[in-house]
Amino acid sequence: MVYFVGAGPGDKELITVKGMKILEAADCIIYAGSLVNPELLEYAKKDCALYDSAKMTLEEVIAVVQENEKRGLVTARLHTGDPSIYGAIREQIDLLEENNTQYKVIPGVSSFAGAAAALGAEYTLPGVSQTVILTRMAGRTPVPERESITELAKIGASMAVFLSASMLADLSLKLIEGGYPGDTPAAIVYKATWPDEKIIRTTIDGLAEAGSGISKTAIILIGNFLGGEYERSLLYHPEFTHGYRAGANNNG
Repeated sequence: MVYFVGAGPGDKELITVKGMKILEAADCIIYAGSLVNPELLEYAKKDCALYDSAKMTLEEVIAVVQENEKRGLVTARLHTGDPSIYGAIREQIDLLEENNTQYKVIPGVSSFAGAAAALGAEYTLPGVSQTVILTRMAGRTPVPERESITELAKIGASMAVFLSASMLADLSLKLIEGGYPGDTPAAIVYKATWPDEKIIRTTIDGLAEAGSGISKTAIILIGNFLGGEYERSLLYHPEFTHGYRAGANNNG
């Protein structure tokens, strides 16, 4: 069996209980060494084989997995954050299915959630935004034109931008071109939930200057959800009736 395990955003305690148990039981862990907190490997048993996938190709990863399968071993493929977001797991899964290899995916806490927690922020504030966009700037990996930052910015929703810390000046220009005012609140969260986490609050206009010196392992948050104005949630409003509570003005 192969388990794709979400490592969480950084803090070793932010892996799920299920993910932790799989690491403890695994005979082999293939981990994304450039991104995963090495403290997570402390969960591995003493004789567990460890492979840093940052130094491996897809084919090399699958070869290790297949060898483990022949020997009846358990493999944990440890991905940063949640495997479904920029995790490149589909290509691995396709090759496993071609070889009739069983697998399971264990979700994890994404860095966009870890960053919001670090800021004490809520992406879906009533009266501000009810939509969260998870995206990235085009780099060596292209982005469809319909999903360019400029096009997505036209929506005006809360936005979390991955893998783009080295392109902050261009990101700022494209956000403004798409319709965000330059004074829209923004934040750069470097290594969210890690011991050396760094939080920089700024505006879209100030992204490039504020993020000077940060080129990777950071997520950029954009939107008025980082501001101070919003509407009270109806869910806990004393006059709001729902299936579990009658509002103060409900005479039924």
